[in-house]
Amino acid sequence: MSYKVENLENSMAKITIEVSPEAFEEAMVKSYNKNKAKIALPGFRKGKAPRKMIEKMYGPEVFYEDAANFAIPDAYEEAAKESGLEIVSRPDIDVEKIGNGEPFVFTATVAVKPDVELGDYKGVEVEKQEVKIMAADVNAELAKVQEQNARTVNVEDRAIKKDDIAVIDFEGFVDDEPFDGGK
Repeated sequence: MSYKVENLENSMAKITIEVSPEAFEEAMVKSYNKNKAKIALPGFRKGKAPRKMIEKMYGPEVFYEDAANFAIPDAYEEAAKESGLEIVSRPDIDVEKIGNGEPFVFTATVAVKPDVELGDYKGVEVEKQEVKIMAADVNAELAKVQEQNARTVNVEDRAIKKDDIAVIDFEGFVDDEPFDGGK
């Protein structure tokens, strides 16, 4: 596997990755093994047709999509590690060249961590804004926190009052007959 990195504008990079024909052939074998059970050829039981016969009947392209899906993740991960790029996005993959006995070439366009150059920030003065906190603001915030953390307490020795939470078990009747949704 070989790769080439091209830095683009706006903190983007394009990695062109070339997978060797041998590695792509391994991916083609995996693709064949995955798909052979779905392919039926005259004269062969379903799933028993040899790869060469399937490729002759449907063309080698029948296995390319899955082969690419097998080859891309490993090759991309290896190229990303070796390149040393600080990648911050998922890759946008484009297949450039695919074929039997040829290198498999694809590009991965990714966002990378931008190079940030700090300006002269030493000696910069900032006006500190004075904030006045009133006792009423503190009390209101404390009441809010207390309300958020409050727990309910079961009270059974008095009647229901305003702001109490009650669980009521009832059954409704119309003309001495229970009605739907009245329970």
